[in-house]
Amino acid sequence: MDLIGWVIFIVALLVSVMLHETGHFVLAKKFGMKVTRYFVGFGPTIWSTWRGETEYGIKALPLGGFVKIVGMHSLDDPDDPADEPRSFRNKPGWQRIAVLSAGSAMHFLLALVLIFGLALGVGIANDNTAQLGTIAACVPKNVTALDNGTCTGSDPVSPARQAGLQAGDRVVAFNGHPVSNFTQLGDEIRAVPAWSPVTITVKRDGKLVTLTTVVAGVPGRSGSYLGITPTVVFQVASPLGAIKYAGTSFGQVLSGSAQAVAALPGGLTKLFAKDRSSTAAGQVTSLYGAAQATGAEVGSNAGWQYKVSFVLLLIASLNIFVGAFNMLPLLPLDGGHIAVIVYERIRAWLARLRGRPDPGLADIAKLLPFSFGLFMILILFSLVLVSADIVNPISLTGG
Repeated sequence: MDLIGWVIFIVALLVSVMLHETGHFVLAKKFGMKVTRYFVGFGPTIWSTWRGETEYGIKALPLGGFVKIVGMHSLDDPDDPADEPRSFRNKPGWQRIAVLSAGSAMHFLLALVLIFGLALGVGIANDNTAQLGTIAACVPKNVTALDNGTCTGSDPVSPARQAGLQAGDRVVAFNGHPVSNFTQLGDEIRAVPAWSPVTITVKRDGKLVTLTTVVAGVPGRSGSYLGITPTVVFQVASPLGAIKYAGTSFGQVLSGSAQAVAALPGGLTKLFAKDRSSTAAGQVTSLYGAAQATGAEVGSNAGWQYKVSFVLLLIASLNIFVGAFNMLPLLPLDGGHIAVIVYERIRAWLARLRGRPDPGLADIAKLLPFSFGLFMILILFSLVLVSADIVNPISLTGG
């Protein structure tokens, strides 16, 4: 664990949360709603100051932040009745939906900016090369050890190390079949049965060298195991290329998150299993797990480009997931409040068709038990996920 990595993750998380609240804050002010508080953190107030009608401040526990908009729902009556015309609930439905959506919009915007900046400044990682990056020391005893990159004294030496492969070697042929990238090389390795003798031709210092070894197998993993990873090459993109990369990455994270969440119920029993990494339970992690991964990556021997790329993509992915999850039509999420507003407007439209008065705001008190129940489920699941990440961690760094 690297303390600097943890600090980077916590600061990035806090900035993300406050940008979420800033989205609500700015649009609420824009639409003339009364915003009385904008705070970083929770708990006792350390410092605060008033600017106009809004109190800005910092609280003792840096675990998030909040914005107080007057009259958010039917149970939130303004302290001063004169503020009712400027209350959230008194504004048009589209303005209320826009304010609620602004939080997730800020998460999405931050993610796109981070990915765009990564492509334009650091470069897009390309690991589909035939040049070798690292040579594994051993044949892992199982998939978990493989994912975590761990070896024990009893583990046999990896086939790649037995062959004498070195970081920087560029593989040009495997078992006599030419290869030009890591995808082709991986296909050739997997096509060979485990424990079969193979030949590997590499280009080293301008010369062709042919090496021999016997590929191994890892229990719980299909295909043969050689024990190599490719060199990651970073290629700086053009502005147009960076935009395309940001859009593509955004879509991939969004669809991947949806697939992981959809498959999670069936994988809950695997959270504490040895083969967690190879199941749906291995596709999700808690904030603790993400912070642990950030610390491990920052403290690793990887190059600075890989470290920056990993951290920025992790933070961007987290923001995309949080932004999308927050829009689910479930209270107490923003998406749940939007669903209530949509219900109110549909009900008002139907009332107009029948020549009846607008029924007004939905009775939020009737939804409180459901909202509280979902909140408790989220808290419980978060605690279980943190526990799994502590006692049965997965590797996000790729090993």
